[in-house]
Amino acid sequence: MTTQGVAVVTGAGSGLGRHITLALAEAGWHVAAAGRRLTPLEETAALAAAGAVLPVVTDITDADSVATLFTAVENRYGRLDLLVNNAGTGAPPGAVDEVSLEGWQSIVATNLTGSFLCAHHAVRMMKAQDPRGGRIINNGSISAVLYMAELPLDTNVQFLTITATTMPFIGRG
Repeated sequence: MTTQGVAVVTGAGSGLGRHITLALAEAGWHVAAAGRRLTPLEETAALAAAGAVLPVVTDITDADSVATLFTAVENRYGRLDLLVNNAGTGAPPGAVDEVSLEGWQSIVATNLTGSFLCAHHAVRMMKAQDPRGGRIINNGSISAVLYMAELPLDTNVQFLTITATTMPFIGRG
């Protein structure tokens, strides 16, 4: 199997993050699987070909933890071709007046600050490597992640929405 490149996937211990990690690994990528809990990350890695997935415990809301993730990727692979900002959290059920300030700050720290911190380090690596460049995907479906990851570097996709054929309404589900 030919190596396609090196990817970081956040939220890789379960759900869509696990599926993205495994789809990339199956397509020949080396993947650093980032998440808060080691056991689910190791379970993800065990589902892939031996050595294809590197589990890295990471709290994307913590700048030092994110820096450690990208240092591990640089030390292990020497480059980064793809960042998939997948980790995220939703608001608790209820109206906006029922969300506490601490709850709101937790959502922002994960969904916005975490994505920023990862992109910050990813872009720094991508600018310094040869060949220069890479891709950043902010969440998406498995097929959209794999499709965009394999496009040539001189391709620029501004917006792309891929939905299941059985999905009756966009934005719901």
